[in-house]
Amino acid sequence: MNLLPKSSKEFGSVDYWEKFFQQRGKKAFEWYGTYLELCGVLHKYIKPREKVLVVGCGNSELSEQLYDVGYQDIVNIDISEVVIKQMKERNASRRPRMSFLKMDMTQMEFPDASFQVVLDKGTLDAVLTDEEEKTLQQVDRMLAEVGRVLQVGGRYLCISLAQAHVLKKAVGHFSREGWMVRVHQVASSQDQLLEAEPRFSLPVFAFIMTKFRPVTGSALQIFELCAQEQGKPMRLESAERLAEAVRERQQYAWLCSQLYRKAGLGSVSLDLCNGDTGEPRYTLHVVDSPTVKPSRDNHFAIFIIPQGRETEWLFGMEEGRKQLAASAGFRRLITVALHRGQQYEGMDSIQAELSARVMELAPAGMPAQLQVPFLSVGGDIGVRIVQHQDRSPLSGDYVIEDVQGDDKRYFRRLIFLSNRNVVQSEARLLQDVSHRAQKKRKKDRKKHRPADTPEDLPAAPGQSIDKGYLCCEHHKAMIAGLALLKNPELLLETPLALLVVGLGGGSLPLFIHDHFPKSCIHAVEIDPSMLEVATQWFGFCQSDRMKVHIADGLDFITSLAEEEAQPHYDVIMFDVDSKDPTLGMSCPPPAFVAQLFLQKVKSILTPEGVFILNLVCRDLGLKDSVLAGLKAVFPLLYVRRIEGEVNEILFCQLHSERKLATPELLEMARALEQTLRKPGRGWDDTYVLSDMLNTVKIV
Repeated sequence: MNLLPKSSKEFGSVDYWEKFFQQRGKKAFEWYGTYLELCGVLHKYIKPREKVLVVGCGNSELSEQLYDVGYQDIVNIDISEVVIKQMKERNASRRPRMSFLKMDMTQMEFPDASFQVVLDKGTLDAVLTDEEEKTLQQVDRMLAEVGRVLQVGGRYLCISLAQAHVLKKAVGHFSREGWMVRVHQVASSQDQLLEAEPRFSLPVFAFIMTKFRPVTGSALQIFELCAQEQGKPMRLESAERLAEAVRERQQYAWLCSQLYRKAGLGSVSLDLCNGDTGEPRYTLHVVDSPTVKPSRDNHFAIFIIPQGRETEWLFGMEEGRKQLAASAGFRRLITVALHRGQQYEGMDSIQAELSARVMELAPAGMPAQLQVPFLSVGGDIGVRIVQHQDRSPLSGDYVIEDVQGDDKRYFRRLIFLSNRNVVQSEARLLQDVSHRAQKKRKKDRKKHRPADTPEDLPAAPGQSIDKGYLCCEHHKAMIAGLALLKNPELLLETPLALLVVGLGGGSLPLFIHDHFPKSCIHAVEIDPSMLEVATQWFGFCQSDRMKVHIADGLDFITSLAEEEAQPHYDVIMFDVDSKDPTLGMSCPPPAFVAQLFLQKVKSILTPEGVFILNLVCRDLGLKDSVLAGLKAVFPLLYVRRIEGEVNEILFCQLHSERKLATPELLEMARALEQTLRKPGRGWDDTYVLSDMLNTVKIV
């Protein structure tokens, strides 16, 4: 039997409600939740001795249940004569002090200031079916009557789905009257999702409008949101911001209902924010593995990503998270990234904080009382020490942080907050500094001082950075490209002129400077703030062989190409990112691979030199176009894909007849590495140059 209207307009029809209650009979119909679901909010805002008016009571048991727990001064009104008769018969003997009256709430017969609470469960939603003039006038009369019959200090408590037009009308009306406006989200049970009767995907809210005494000339407006039953209200600056906050919670509830009903929705991610500040505290990614066979214990698990490791491929990329979920063996895995700037006590406190919220994202079919496992790497939440935070006029907000890796070594990172999941630059700290940082962190914990306060300064940066270690795989591949030069085994004794566009933390040019003693390097960086960062935090320094030019790389190369006596570089490297996130290519900016500009690059490269480019391009069509453009200027083009990353390193040369097969490339790399590994060179034993060229392909 269909008891829900075919059109929302029917909600406003007296005939509809008469027919509805005749069909329904005496069985209660609980719009927007039962008493058990609403009692937390009701008891918070209604005192037992207060006089309560329930408008549009229907045949809900809400008034009866309030009466039975001590709220006995209740008057109920409804427009339907059928339902008023039913309710009188049902309550005459058991609840003698409670009255039921047939009355139109837009023309109530009560004296002014008769009640301390007006309770409305879904009635405003039923009346405000659209925004036509006639409907709005009817709602204005209803709300004016609510205001008239309430005492000063009284409350209009309206249970609603808070659809946009309803929220706008209610908040607008009462804020203009000078009332305090609070919207309180009602806690709901996940069991609602699979009930036999039709229910709503939207969450239920309570509007609490408190009547203040009018103050002439006062423009004070108070808007508050309370997201949990006993939570602290959050003050918001405007009705628009209140509506936005409600909409965010509605979207979250819809997402939860979709995730409960079906798996495999694709890439689903969301932020959980600090209730006091509104700042993101956790980022969640939901990963379903439909191929995993269901069993009692593999329905659902939570994986806490150690701090600072959210940028790794396994945790930071969709394909990586899928691999993680498959190897973990759960039907649904939720990965949780912890945000910098937030304080975390440890795994137990995170588990306690997240337990209730993540259960809203659980899949259907999970056995009752099942203990959901919380997983991590090594069983802890990792270490992140924010050393410095600032803003660059060109690059925006950035942060310098030290994080602990798998082997308990510390790594320093530069992160642009506009792209917080990408490590811009990274360097390993020397072990003695890592040890001091760890001891300092333990000492600070005893003082209960947050670990990311400004007092946590490192040792002198020049002493703390392990300059002989390259963290980034694409930097290792770019260095390996030097093996393409003539006589690589003699490079340490050969004067080399290099141009590096894009400084970052300076790790790449610094490594070349320290390992190739005859090299002369010009680095070009558009952002002066990055030179300060590299110098202060990453141990970078200039010398007679290392010069940094603060300039746009495009302008710098164009200027060189136009000089009469053109300088010629043996190696030109591009490791420069795009500031435009809308492009399918984030490194380099498209202008750096335009045909005209590539001709200028060619003009300043020695005939046997190599042009090395870090390419990050997710748009396959655009990537094919870039490769074709490079091939047109540089006939010999090798590509080295960085495993587990989007990066590809391109090695470009001018003479196709110098093409080398893979065995020849590897032999040249081994010859160079053999020279670099000689005693006293400080070469990193884990870095094998030939491995970097093993998978190179010729375009």
